[in-house]
Amino acid sequence: MAKVHERKDRHGNVWNVTAMCDHALLGKVLKEGEVTLDLKSYRNFYEGKKVSAAEAVQLLKDARNVNVVGPKSVACAKKAFPVDERQIKFIQGVPHIQVYYV
Repeated sequence: MAKVHERKDRHGNVWNVTAMCDHALLGKVLKEGEVTLDLKSYRNFYEGKKVSAAEAVQLLKDARNVNVVGPKSVACAKKAFPVDERQIKFIQGVPHIQVYYV
């Protein structure tokens, strides 16, 4: 699942966040120690269009800011742009990447 959120800053500049999550993870709450990744309450942030792996890679290539959850989605991110393995956080074994360029 992929969803592009577009926003304008106070200067009228448009920026976006591309959110991507493996479909099977939507609706789950992942907890590990002090960290919680709530894909139930924030389902709407990630749930958008079902996309193929090729479409996902292209969306991520075009994005300036990304929030990616799940092994399939993270694999697409690795194809779309260089990922430093230290950027990947694991919560209950599920990979998660956030990259912000703005």
